Amino acid sequence: MRFEAATEIAADVEQVWSVLVDVPRWPEWTASVTRAERGEPGPLAVGATARLIQPKLRPAVWRVTELTEQREFVWVSDAPGVRTTAEHRLLPLPDGRTRVELAMSQSGLLAGLIGRLYGELFRHYLRLEADGLRSRSERG
Repeated sequence: MRFEAATEIAADVEQVWSVLVDVPRWPEWTASVTRAERGEPGPLAVGATARLIQPKLRPAVWRVTELTEQREFVWVSDAPGVRTTAEHRLLPLPDGRTRVELAMSQSGLLAGLIGRLYGELFRHYLRLEADGLRSRSERG
């Protein structure tokens, strides 16, 4: 199953990227994350990890599998029977704004069941993240 949310932000891609990759500060701008801790110091990079605590979900460790500076990062979290992949993509617009596309997909034996049980929550969290990222990025 795949879940998506998108928004346009009245800020340039550099500003949005700086907010997006500052993972420990996510709880400041999205109610979908109550705690976020990086597994290692330094900038977000392929192989980097973060532990997220989200309401109504089990704590999860995410590992970055793809990263293109100021464009996108993808990370995965594994749990028994399911692998969750989350995509964070920034697209600069000609007028200086930024389009943000967030997506989450699951695979594995339990993916269908978890998608049916938690699909609405996942959609809600993606919307909170997109809207929170817009609000924080536009404030500068």
